[in-house]
Amino acid sequence: MGKGKTRIANTIREQRFHAGEMTQAELADAVGVTRQTVIAMEQGRYSPSLEVAFRVARVFGKPLEEVFSYED
Repeated sequence: MGKGKTRIANTIREQRFHAGEMTQAELADAVGVTRQTVIAMEQGRYSPSLEVAFRVARVFGKPLEEVFSYED
């Protein structure tokens, strides 16, 4: 784990791909965050609140644990 990385891993980029190449801006609008927040989450530089994590998972129709995981 590099400096500045969180221990929360995610599959947001993969989920966006499977959602018809949803853009970061589209996901941000659907979740109610900024595009910069989506970028930071994808790069592992930002751990979302539990509420935001659930909203992201809901956009993709996936359970939370398919989108986010905690790395030991």
